[in-house]
Amino acid sequence: MTKYGSFPGARPRRLRTTPAVRRMVAEHHLNPADLILPAFVREGITEPVPINAMPGVVQHTRDTLRKAAVDAVEAGVAGIMLFGVPLDEKKDAAGTAGTDPDGILQQAIRDVRSETGDDLVVMSDLCLDEYTDHGHCGVLDAGGRVDNDATLERYAEMAQVQADAGVHVVGPSGMMDGQVGVVRDALDQTGHEDVSILAYTAKYSSAFYGPFREAVGSSLKGDRKTYQQDPANLRESLRELALDLEEGADMVMVKPALPYLDVLAKIAAEAPVPVAAYQISGEYAMIEAAAEKGWIDRDKAILETLTGIKRAGADMILTYWATEVARGL
Repeated sequence: MTKYGSFPGARPRRLRTTPAVRRMVAEHHLNPADLILPAFVREGITEPVPINAMPGVVQHTRDTLRKAAVDAVEAGVAGIMLFGVPLDEKKDAAGTAGTDPDGILQQAIRDVRSETGDDLVVMSDLCLDEYTDHGHCGVLDAGGRVDNDATLERYAEMAQVQADAGVHVVGPSGMMDGQVGVVRDALDQTGHEDVSILAYTAKYSSAFYGPFREAVGSSLKGDRKTYQQDPANLRESLRELALDLEEGADMVMVKPALPYLDVLAKIAAEAPVPVAAYQISGEYAMIEAAAEKGWIDRDKAILETLTGIKRAGADMILTYWATEVARGL
């Protein structure tokens, strides 16, 4: 074929020729320190309980949670986000098991801190949904709707007992208006000024939470559309961001990750604090299920999705593959 001059002079493919070249010019790199492992600990079990909808993920005993935390540290994972699963008979309308100093989540916080000290950032889910018999993220009013301000009082109590147990970071996830400010005040007034808040700033009412409901033994009937965000809305997330920052959020989060990369990118461009994204249970389950069918390459799909989340602006990624991926990196 006849060539005219040096056409084409610009050849982007030159920077794709070998793995070493591609690695050298890669614009984004995953690091184990980017990753946070969500983990479930269930009261009253003596062996880990597999979660059917999340192959490879379990509800831990207190002992196996300790091991998972140590494994995460050894792999270089930055943090662990703990979710407590109480006995069904301990659930009630006010979620009192969530504010019991000896509740399963508080025990788990103490267990992990005693095992890993400050080598792993210990985070806790600050929400009532695991502990209420109706499965909502707050207490209900006489009409059966979540009472925002009454729920904030419960969140203040949860913040105090989680901080007393030794947590480094609390994650208020219920999407109540004013939750960050109330939690910040509760921590500061009880001598826990150094406990950080990871605000669930943009938490959408998503179809992808399905497997998580099994993971935490949720009692929810219905949905959470009156307090979680509408998937159609983007500007609303920036309003939530401004409010959370004003109330004292140390870090902010977008949840889910993959269906909301545009939201993540917008928040990352605006936020003056570290930004997290949560690769949730449904995202995990889709890849595991497709890989089990032989339809996709599991390992490549995991890395591709995590890289996409990183590229969109996440400084930290909560993912159930955290320890596995960190070992590979």
